[in-house]
Amino acid sequence: MTSKTTTDSQARQALTASRVLAGAMELADRIGIEPFTIRKLAAELDVKPMTIYHHVPSKDAIIDGIVDMVFDEIDLPPVDLEWTTAIRHRCISARDVLARHRWAPPLMESRTSPGPATLRHHDAVLGCFRRGGLSLSLSAHAYAIVDSYVYGFAMQEANLPFHGDEEIGELAEAILESFPVDEVPHLAEFTTQHVLRPGYSFGDSFEFGLDLLLDGIAVAAQRDE
Repeated sequence: MTSKTTTDSQARQALTASRVLAGAMELADRIGIEPFTIRKLAAELDVKPMTIYHHVPSKDAIIDGIVDMVFDEIDLPPVDLEWTTAIRHRCISARDVLARHRWAPPLMESRTSPGPATLRHHDAVLGCFRRGGLSLSLSAHAYAIVDSYVYGFAMQEANLPFHGDEEIGELAEAILESFPVDEVPHLAEFTTQHVLRPGYSFGDSFEFGLDLLLDGIAVAAQRDE
């Protein structure tokens, strides 16, 4: 008969830091980060909670690791493209990645022990701004503004009370039915003449807003020359 000590030892040997982080990412994607615990992760990996600590020292270290994994999924700005096009590509990739990891946006810039992918990513984005001729000061402003927009939009999408464009139409109609139209005429117009029209998508606003930001930063860069 296999002893408990032998079983625990085998579990520790089978587990690796990479497996812990992969399991943590899958769990966070499924339940979110607030209810995430080491005990739940251990159950996910079919090991004892203490076994995890043989590979990753703390919950904070696990969160550091999975945030770094998210950064690693985001495309870096292509070095062969003009800077606004390269940053646009990176931001669209970031939004796509954050849609897969809806827990991540509030944590992306919160880590005091960033991993290698995080540092490479920040370096590449700053390098793109600098190759475009932006001063250090304007690069700092541009990076802060662009990422505030990307993370904010991703958080808004993650918390919308609907999924898919059909549901937003149903929700808008239900809201209008609860108020006399003459009390909210602009909302009624917006809903009936825009939201309920074929082809409407809330997500279309992302690239529109991103282009406005990049155009504004480009103008500021010209003034800064």
